[in-house]
Amino acid sequence: MALLILATLLGLTATFSAYGKLSMNEKAAEMLHHIGLNERQIRLLGTTEILGSLGLLLGIWIPVLGLLAALGFVVYFLGAAGAHFRAKDGIKDMAPAIVLFVISALVTALQFAR
Repeated sequence: MALLILATLLGLTATFSAYGKLSMNEKAAEMLHHIGLNERQIRLLGTTEILGSLGLLLGIWIPVLGLLAALGFVVYFLGAAGAHFRAKDGIKDMAPAIVLFVISALVTALQFAR
């Protein structure tokens, strides 16, 4: 049950984040430009989040796909936190990436235990 709840939370959050990137939401784009990304890279990140969310969803029925999607999100959000760190952003700006990294790690651990 915990796996389903956390994977759903992660998938919905990533989908919402992807929408901001793919629609080039002003606030999201400004923050991502600040850390050095161009529009093509921002859209690629949004696409990656959508694919990861689909992987988590399909992982309900295909466990290995859910595991791979969760591992992908671990790497993705670790990279996001690292990008904020390199940009010398404060903890307030890094917090979403760190929290989602932790949730991704929990989903990965729960997928392994499945």
